[in-house]
Amino acid sequence: MPVATDVSGPPAARTGETSRLRIKTWACAAVVVASNVTGNFFLKSGMPAQLPRALDYISVLFRPTVSLGVVLLILWMASRMALLSWADLSYVLPVTSVGYVLVALAGKILLHEQISTRRWAGIILIMAGVALVSGTTHPQTVKADDEKPKTMGAAAGQ
Repeated sequence: MPVATDVSGPPAARTGETSRLRIKTWACAAVVVASNVTGNFFLKSGMPAQLPRALDYISVLFRPTVSLGVVLLILWMASRMALLSWADLSYVLPVTSVGYVLVALAGKILLHEQISTRRWAGIILIMAGVALVSGTTHPQTVKADDEKPKTMGAAAGQ
């Protein structure tokens, strides 16, 4: 849902607010990316290669590395929700997709996974997209004063 930004007041005050919003957005995006990468790393490193029964997945949750991974992924979801509460989806998803690059690097370096040339090419494309989006868009939607948010009923013509 778009977030309205107050455009009243002196330009210097708006510039300071914009600067604080950018810092807050980048800090939260860093938490989103770091918790996603480390959470998935710990989850993967704590999982056994095979589990014979479905109930064994519950017992694996009590392994320290798996538990740490789950806690970090809960932090990832909470910080992602917070970031999406004030920043555009079209900004958040590309910027936080840098996590895909870091996950691939962690898999290659720390877990000794084999990554094909085609997959590396995809990772490079993701990095290029992140550079394009983060340099050309603003992290927050600015809603005009006369624009009213649409409800589902209004969007359906009711």
